[in-house]
This record gives sequence, C-alpha cells and structure tokens, in this order.
Amino acid sequence: MEVNHILIVEDDKDIREAVGIYLRSQGYQVFQAENGLEGLDILEKEEIHLAIVDIMMPCMDGITMTMKLREKYDFPVIMLSAKSEEVDKVMGLNIGADDYVTKPFTPMELMARVNSQLRRYKRFMEKLQKQEAENADSVYTIGGLEVNETTFEVRVDGALVKMTPMEFRILLLLIKNPGRVFSADEIYERVWNERAVNTETVMVHVRNIREKIEINPKVPKYLKVVWGVGYKIEKIS
Repeated sequence: MEVNHILIVEDDKDIREAVGIYLRSQGYQVFQAENGLEGLDILEKEEIHLAIVDIMMPCMDGITMTMKLREKYDFPVIMLSAKSEEVDKVMGLNIGADDYVTKPFTPMELMARVNSQLRRYKRFMEKLQKQEAENADSVYTIGGLEVNETTFEVRVDGALVKMTPMEFRILLLLIKNPGRVFSADEIYERVWNERAVNTETVMVHVRNIREKIEINPKVPKYLKVVWGVGYKIEKIS
C-alpha cells in the first residue's frame, strides 16, 4: 500500500509539530519546512503528494511558494490562513491552491480536507493515465475555445492556456454541456465529488478561468454568469 507524502510549510513550530504528529498517526509520511524557500528545497528532493502551506511566513510566503511550485507540480495544495488574511486567501486560490483552512482549526477538520484532496487527486491521475493509455483524443470546441480531455490541454484561438487541475475539471464540465447552466453547488458536487460546503471556492476558480480564456473578462464570450442561477459555457455557432 502506497504511503502518501505530505509537506507541511509553517513557521509556527507548535502548529507544524502538532499537525505533523497527527498526520503521522494517520499513516502519512511527513516532511516539514519553516518557510517557502525550505519547502521548495524539499520538493526538489522528495516526492510529495500534498502540501499544507501557511500564507504568512518569513523568507518566502505561502502565496509566492505556491506560485513557484505550480510551475512544475500539480499535487493538491491546502493553504492555512488567519481570518485577517481574506484577500491573501482568495489570491492563493487564484494562483493554484486547491483549498484553505482558517486558523484556528481542529485536527479533524484539516484531516478531512487532506483526505478529500488526496482522493480527488488520485482519481484525477487515474483518469489521466487511463486516457493516455487509450490514446483517444476527446476534444470539445466552442468557437476559438478548445478543451482536450485526453491531453488536459486548453487552447484559445490556438494558444495554449495553463490551467490548474481543478480549473480544468470545472471548464471541462461546462464545455461538455454547452448552454446548460450549473449552479455553484452543482459544480462543487460534480467536480469535487462531495456535498457542497464551500461554493466560494467555485466562484474564485470560475473567475480565474474567465481571466485565462476571455479576451475581455468583463465582457465574456465563453464563460457566462446567469445571475442568481449559476454558470454556463455559451453556445457559439
């Protein structure tokens, strides 16, 4: 049975050690770092399956670290934030974090998020490997927007657009059902495969997708908001 490796990047030693003890008690192998620079150094040496990253740290903060690791890695990132760091929390989701936990938190809450993210990532990788093995492209096209389900590539007018795994899954759901409106709750349940508990995450991811695929995000061509209902990919003939 494969043991998942979890990286904790937190400058508060008490929090870092407490989280580490709890994760190890649940069977995870734990790596620890005091700041973003140390965290990136560990990533170069070890295989990591999930990272828990504090936002406010010396030397390199969690936002910067997440931006840098997303250049090479797609494993889940859970950010730790104080209530006073709402803006940073949203920024973290924008640049590639998958979830966040607000301090103070209980070990059970954090463990539920860790287990959930690891399950999703495992399913994501299994699907990717299966589709690569089948080597059969499934391409969905609306106007100049092209989403390749096999290669996990998104192109707009021929130009490759970089997406996080969660952004890709949301966009894929919408483009496979052009014209259909999905509520934030429905997107969460279809993409995260669990009951909707945090639709703010969906809204942030949708806004980030729009920034990437639209020429003018304020006047979107593809990803539309149906006020009071949800989101859809517009049908374009």
